[in-house]
Amino acid sequence: MSREQDRVSTGVAGLDEVLNGGFVPNRTYMVRGEPGAGKSILGMHFLTAGVKNDENALYVNLEEPTDEIKQNANSLGIDVSGVDFLDLSPDSEFFVDNLSYDIFAPDEVEDESLTSRISEQVQDVAPDRIFVDPITQLRYLSPDEYQFRKEVLSFMQFLKEQGATVLFTSQDTPSAPDDDLQFMSDGIVHLRRVEKGRVVSVPKFRGSSIKDGDHSLRIDEGGISVFPKLLPEMYDKEFANESITSGVPELDKLLNGGLERGTVTIVSGSPGVGKTTTGVQFMKEAAGRGERSVVYSFEEAKNTLVHRCESINMPVSEMTDKGTLAIEEVEALQLSATEFAHRVREEVEENDTRIVMIDGVEGYRLALRDEDEDIINELHSLCRYLKNMGVTVILMNEMQTIVGEFQLTQEGLSYLSDNIVFIQHIEMESEMRKVIGVLKKRTSDFERHVREFRITEYGLQIGEPLLGLTGILSGNPTWVDLEDRADNQQLTERQQRGRTGGRSPPFRSNHSSGMEHRRDGWDAE
Repeated sequence: MSREQDRVSTGVAGLDEVLNGGFVPNRTYMVRGEPGAGKSILGMHFLTAGVKNDENALYVNLEEPTDEIKQNANSLGIDVSGVDFLDLSPDSEFFVDNLSYDIFAPDEVEDESLTSRISEQVQDVAPDRIFVDPITQLRYLSPDEYQFRKEVLSFMQFLKEQGATVLFTSQDTPSAPDDDLQFMSDGIVHLRRVEKGRVVSVPKFRGSSIKDGDHSLRIDEGGISVFPKLLPEMYDKEFANESITSGVPELDKLLNGGLERGTVTIVSGSPGVGKTTTGVQFMKEAAGRGERSVVYSFEEAKNTLVHRCESINMPVSEMTDKGTLAIEEVEALQLSATEFAHRVREEVEENDTRIVMIDGVEGYRLALRDEDEDIINELHSLCRYLKNMGVTVILMNEMQTIVGEFQLTQEGLSYLSDNIVFIQHIEMESEMRKVIGVLKKRTSDFERHVREFRITEYGLQIGEPLLGLTGILSGNPTWVDLEDRADNQQLTERQQRGRTGGRSPPFRSNHSSGMEHRRDGWDAE
């Protein structure tokens, strides 16, 4: 028998995933949570999933009237028309007349127990699924805790004997804790509000393994959505061990052929230096192979990114129209880290996406509504998952210094990467320039030289190695001594003439009163 046949769906796909398929049939499960946590909504999902599966479903409402439950369900877009209700909620007139929150007077309890009424309805409906909301109302009808526990145990045993899977809610209060109910149940689903959102955990589940930890939960139109914490070790895919090229020969030479599939590359640099453009260049080349890429933009509006790329001969609009590129603008504080990871996972598994770019890491950290430590841990898990799936990952890491002493990456990121590419502004004789280089490549050798980097109306333009320049990473670029410099300058000019058809090299200098001067002859045509 398959897992799906062995399990009873909760009605929430993400929660089924947490439970490795759903509830074990013919058992009792407890839903805990403070008021407004979503306990009743989860019960509605549970029952309506049964109705869709041609099962009988019974809602035993001990607190809220049926009409109000149906109104709440309709407001969320949940159809409970196929669910049977046993309304045992207190009558509003009773509260007004008696100024009491007891459901039944003592003489009523003696005449007919609440559980007897439920038992009769169960026998009439023969439900496959039962939702009792909340079972702690029975506590008010019992003379003491011993009788309450005895009645609940007897009640649960009766429901099991009818072949039903039972879900019940609990109201845990300091004066009446629900520890006893936790021991009686076969499993516990705990819904909680945390500082930056909602989470669900499963601290107890008999008869099966589950995904431990806190999983993000959202309540909106359509009801509850659960986004399980990503466990990268559960995913694996065979893929070709090959390099993907950028289409810019000099950049590919720096990287010894390109970026390997299933690796993580950090592109590090100051604001406006060209990190995003460099990442999109790899996606442009991938589109020519018919491969799909996606950019998750945390720091720039989609329209701005599209305009910038189009202005330098990168046809991203055409790529998006053909489906080889998607640009997703992520709004601040709208998603948790696990929700974002779930979105990326769907993109990869449904669309066979081969390159994922996160632009950038600092925006990711600030935009997602989690604690910093949790966010970085989730980013590590996401990258490991993508590597296991053969996806090439490009992370944009923004450093705040424009010029000056070089910084590699933010704390906690460097060990995550297989490759590190840096693009840096440098100041030479009162002129701002850009250089590009590779600091790390785990899977192969790479070129150790630094090259000049420019963005022109025709796209990326990368020069020959700057053999005579030193001190770039220290923030104080200078040429080597005169004799060595002359030899290196001649070599550089010969290389540039061969590539540019006789135009001046990117760095050209002469001497006057011991001062060094440089003139750039590498302007875009």
